[in-house]
Amino acid sequence: MSSVSTIRPKDRDVILQSLRTGVVPRAGLQHIQVGRVEEVKALIKDIDRVADGGSAVRFIIGEYGSGKTFFLYLIRLIALEKRLVTAHADLTPDRRLFSTSGEARSLYAELTRNMGTRSRADGGALPGIVERFVTSAQEEASAKAASTESVIRKRLASLSELVGGYDFADVIGAYWRAHETGDESLKSNAIRWLRGEFTTRTDARHALGVRAIVDDDNVYDQLKLLARFVRLAGYAGLLVFLDEMVNLYKLSSSKARNTNYEQILRIVNDCLQGTAEGLGVLFGGTPEFLLNPRKGLYGYEALRSRLAQNRFAGDGRVDYTGPVINLANLTPEEVFVLLRNLRHVYASGDPRAYLVGDEALRAFMEHCSKQIGDAYFRTPRSTVMAFVNLLAVLDQNPGVDCQDLIGKTELHPDAPVTATDVFDAQEPSPSPGPGDDLASFKL
Repeated sequence: MSSVSTIRPKDRDVILQSLRTGVVPRAGLQHIQVGRVEEVKALIKDIDRVADGGSAVRFIIGEYGSGKTFFLYLIRLIALEKRLVTAHADLTPDRRLFSTSGEARSLYAELTRNMGTRSRADGGALPGIVERFVTSAQEEASAKAASTESVIRKRLASLSELVGGYDFADVIGAYWRAHETGDESLKSNAIRWLRGEFTTRTDARHALGVRAIVDDDNVYDQLKLLARFVRLAGYAGLLVFLDEMVNLYKLSSSKARNTNYEQILRIVNDCLQGTAEGLGVLFGGTPEFLLNPRKGLYGYEALRSRLAQNRFAGDGRVDYTGPVINLANLTPEEVFVLLRNLRHVYASGDPRAYLVGDEALRAFMEHCSKQIGDAYFRTPRSTVMAFVNLLAVLDQNPGVDCQDLIGKTELHPDAPVTATDVFDAQEPSPSPGPGDDLASFKL
C-alpha cells in the first residue's frame, strides 16, 4: 500500500539543514516537536492572558543545547495562530536592554524588523500592521460619516497616558497623511521612526515634525506603545521573545549588567502587576544567567526575590505558574520519538524510504548515552546533529553498514559558559531614575 508524503520538500530541507548545523528551523517544527507538554500548556495560558488585555513574563531556563530556542519558536508559532503579533531578537554584544551607546536602540530595531503576524510570520510585518490600522480607521470613518483624521486621533488618544504616546500618535498621523497623498517618502520616514532607525532628533524633526526618537533610554516604553497599538490595529497583543540572555551574564562591567538587570526588573514588575496592557515578554537563558549569585539575576536582590523557586516544588513536584520555567530533561521515550520523527522527516513522510529501523535507533541511543552520559538527555542538540549526519551518510552511501557507523559516532556535550567567555562593556552608570501528546500537536 502506497504512502503519500505529508512533508513538503521545502519544510524537509529547512528542518534538516538547520538541525545539521545546530540551529532551530524556522518552519516545520510540528514535525519534530516532542515532550514538554505541561510547559507548552502553561505558555498557552500566558498567550490567552495577553490576548485578553493582560500581561505576562516568563524566563525559559535550560542548558546549552537543551532546546530553549526551539521551545521559544514553537510558542511563537502558537502565538501567531492566536492572532498575536510577535517580535523576537537575540541579545548580542551590540544588542542589549540598556546602554548609552546605541546597543538598546539596536535591540529595539532588531525586534521591530522581526515583527511577525500570521500572514507575515518571517518578519517585516510592521508596515502591514500600520496599514491595517489606517485602513480600518478609514472604514470606521466611512461608516460613521466622520473624518478619518478624527477617528485616528480618537483611537490613539489612549496612548497619551504612556511615555512617548504623543509623538507616537503624531508619527501614525503622518503615515495617514502620506497614505492619503501618496507621499511614499513620508510613509517611509514614519516606518523608519517606528523601527527606531532615526539616530538624531534633528533628523526626526525635519522628516516628521516630532522632537523625540526611539533611544537607548526609552526602548521598553516604545514596546508598551507598540503593544497598545497592535491591539488598536485589530490584533490580540504583542509577544516579545528575547533569547541568548546569557550575553548579559557575560558583560565584564558590573555597572552595565546592573543597569540591564534594572530594565528586566521593570519589565517583571509591570507584567506581574498587570500594568503593561496586551504585552508578554519571554526571556531565554541558561541556569548560570539566572542562578549565579555574583553575575546572574540572583545577584540582583530585587530580581532574586521575584524569581525564587517555589519552596514547595521539587522532589517530583512541579509548579508552572511562577515566572521561571526550567525546561525538563527529555525522557528516553521522548528521545526515541524525536529520532523517529527525524527519520520520518528525512524520508519526506514515506515509511518505505526509512534508512534505519527501530532497532538501529535504539542502538544509536545507547551509543549516545555511553558517549556523553546524562548530558544526552539534558542537551539533545548534539544527539540530533549526529543522527541527521548519520542519515545523510547512509542516504549517500547505500552499501555502508549502519551499525558500523553508529559505533564510530563521536559526541561531545555542549560546553557551558566559562569565565573567559566575556566581552568588554565599558559604559558609565546611568543617572538614578507522532506517539506523544505534543508530537501530534497541530498548529
